[in-house]
Amino acid sequence: MQPKTSVINIIWLGLIGVATVTAAYTGRMDEVTRASFESAKAGVMLAIGLIGPMALWLGIMKVAEAGGLMRMIARGLRPVMTRLFPEVPAEHPAMSAMIMNMAANTLGLGNAATPMGIKAMQELDKLAAEKGTATNAMCLFLAINTSSVTLLPLGVITVRAAAGATSPAEILIPAIVATCCSTIVAITAAKLLAGPEPGPPPAGSAPQSEPGPAAAVSPDPPELAPPGRAGLLFVILLLLAFAGGLFYRLFFAAAGGDDAISGLTAASSWLIPMLIAGLLIFGYLRGVRVYEVATEGAKEGFTTAVRIIPFLVAIFVAIGMFRASGAMEIMVNLLSPLTQMVGMPAEALGMALMRPLSGSGAFGMMSEIVAADPDSFLAFLVSVMQGSTETTFYVLAVYFGAVGITRARHALPAALLADGAGIVAAVAICNFWF
Repeated sequence: MQPKTSVINIIWLGLIGVATVTAAYTGRMDEVTRASFESAKAGVMLAIGLIGPMALWLGIMKVAEAGGLMRMIARGLRPVMTRLFPEVPAEHPAMSAMIMNMAANTLGLGNAATPMGIKAMQELDKLAAEKGTATNAMCLFLAINTSSVTLLPLGVITVRAAAGATSPAEILIPAIVATCCSTIVAITAAKLLAGPEPGPPPAGSAPQSEPGPAAAVSPDPPELAPPGRAGLLFVILLLLAFAGGLFYRLFFAAAGGDDAISGLTAASSWLIPMLIAGLLIFGYLRGVRVYEVATEGAKEGFTTAVRIIPFLVAIFVAIGMFRASGAMEIMVNLLSPLTQMVGMPAEALGMALMRPLSGSGAFGMMSEIVAADPDSFLAFLVSVMQGSTETTFYVLAVYFGAVGITRARHALPAALLADGAGIVAAVAICNFWF
């Protein structure tokens, strides 16, 4: 039987083909040509820019893995995760890596979430019987990521506060409701669309109720050397000093009369350093040689960033050509009469179509709309949409590109259904809430 063509092949070719045909009518062929080269360059530059964050976070994840934290997390959330991902052994490193990624996304820690997601995808790829083809677990994990479960959309709130909105954080509850709806649809769609696992079952695979050989953290775990009294005293002094600094900053903020939004923004800037230091201190207390293990794990960052370059270039070129040709404006003009009937203005439709394609483009559109009239319904709606959806094609290119997945199976349909559900939920809740 001839294998079916992956949906991503059709969509990618469709974007480039439609862009070329549209440019022939709109007279924007020069713009499309420039966009193709500029987008290819942007994809390479983005991948190069990811080398540093990937090296950092993959190194830190290696420390947490060596210290046993990943296994502890996976064991604690085993009842939920084994139901969502029955194909993955209960204590496999992929489980804890997925949990760490979802937690980072929930807190809005984008810089930390992407390397953690790549780590999870690499671990899931070790369980795949057919390399280059997405497994059911990979498709579900990607769909959950693109549904963007974010409890604190601090970036959007900051933009609204800077624009002078009366209640910048008013979008918080609507965004949470919308993102929960998209996540439910993502899980449901991925489960309904999932078929048999591709390829034969891995030879010698262990039962899922027991970790088995595949669940081992590493074939050669690092030697542990727990710290002595001097090391423990050093950690205690660090924690006491940090507690004093935290108390000082809280007292200083209260004396300065900072509002709740400023407090939220300030708290978000503390999360990344606290997470880095906390994971390293945990590894140190467990006896991990943190510097050696972190640098060993960081080596994966460079090779991973290089591996995703072709996938980013392909996606960026298609999206850049599509935008430059004027096809996006034509779609908005054709669909806006229908969407306005259900409470979605044409400007919001433009952002809804842009969001799965370009995160920076959607954020720019949202910022312009909010700056023009921060207290309007349109500004409220696009803020909720930005805080409850994700850049689907970017996530797919980065996560699948990191492990060389060329056949995405049902990952993209499930992710796009989740995007659509998030947009519909955002429109419904905003019309009810505003």
